[in-house]
Amino acid sequence: MKRSPVIGGMCFVFLLIVGGCSSTPAAPPDRGPSRAMPELARLPDPVPKSEPKSKYGNPPTYVVLGKTYRVMESAAGYQATGLASWYGAKFHGRPTSSGERYDMYKLTAAHRNLPLPTYARITNLANNKSTIVRINDRGPFHDDRIIDLSYAAAVKLGFADHGTARVRVEALPAAPPPAALIAEATPPAKPAVTAPVLATGVPVLPGPGTIVHSAPIGAEIFLQAGAFRSYGGAESLRTKLAELIGDIVRVQHSESDTLFRVRIGPIPDMAEALRLQALIANSDLGTPLIVRE
Repeated sequence: MKRSPVIGGMCFVFLLIVGGCSSTPAAPPDRGPSRAMPELARLPDPVPKSEPKSKYGNPPTYVVLGKTYRVMESAAGYQATGLASWYGAKFHGRPTSSGERYDMYKLTAAHRNLPLPTYARITNLANNKSTIVRINDRGPFHDDRIIDLSYAAAVKLGFADHGTARVRVEALPAAPPPAALIAEATPPAKPAVTAPVLATGVPVLPGPGTIVHSAPIGAEIFLQAGAFRSYGGAESLRTKLAELIGDIVRVQHSESDTLFRVRIGPIPDMAEALRLQALIANSDLGTPLIVRE
C-alpha cells in the first residue's frame, strides 16, 4: 500500500489552520500486522446508521499538496468505480481526519470528498467479495485511486497481499431501526446484577486482592486468553493484556477448576471480539478463544 503521509488527522487539522501541508518528508512503505490475519475476513459488516457529521474533517474545501478538494454536502446516490488501496500498521492508532483513532482491525476507510462519516459498500470487482465500511478519514491523495481501506477491509475483500484492487464504491443510507424497537416505547427492565460480573457462579480474581463472586447473567461473549496452573502465570498475562486493551481483563478461578483462566469481557458484540482477538494476536500474546457463557 502506498498512502500519502499527509492524510492523517493531525496533518488535516494543521492544513485547516494554515491552508495546507505542502511539504511532508517521505514516509516508509506501509505494512500490515506482524503476521497474516485471515480471521479478519469473518468480521461482520457494520450496520449503517444515522450519525451527525463529525466536528473535524468536513470543511467546504481543503488543500493537500497544493491541490484543492471539495467535500460533498451529501453522500446520497454516490457510486464510483476505480482503484482501492489500503493502509495499516504505519497509521494504526493515529488520529484520522475526523479526529477518531485509526484502527486497522476495524472496517473503515478514507475518501477525499464524501462527508465524514459515510457508510459505503465496497465490492472487489476481481472476485465479487464485498464489505461495508465506515468512512472516517481523508485520502488517498493519489489521482489513480478512489478510496483507501483499512487493513481489515482489505482482508475481507481478498487483496491484503496486494497494493490495490479495482472496486465499486456505493454510499449507503442509514438503516431504519428494527420494528421491535419501534413497537417498544419502553424497553423491559434488566435484572440487577452484582458487579463485577463475569460468569455464572464462578468467583473472579480481578487482580491481586479479594475474590468477588459473580451473579447470573445469561449468555455473553468473552475471550479466553490463557489457562494456568498457577495464579502468578495468569496474573502476568492479565497485566500485559490490561496494558494493551484496558481493565476488562480478569483472572477466573473456582474450587472445581484446577486452572486459573485469563478472561476478557464481557464484550458487547462479535465484531469487537474479533477485533480484540486480532489485536492481541498481533501483539504476540497468543490468539484467545471466543466463548459464550
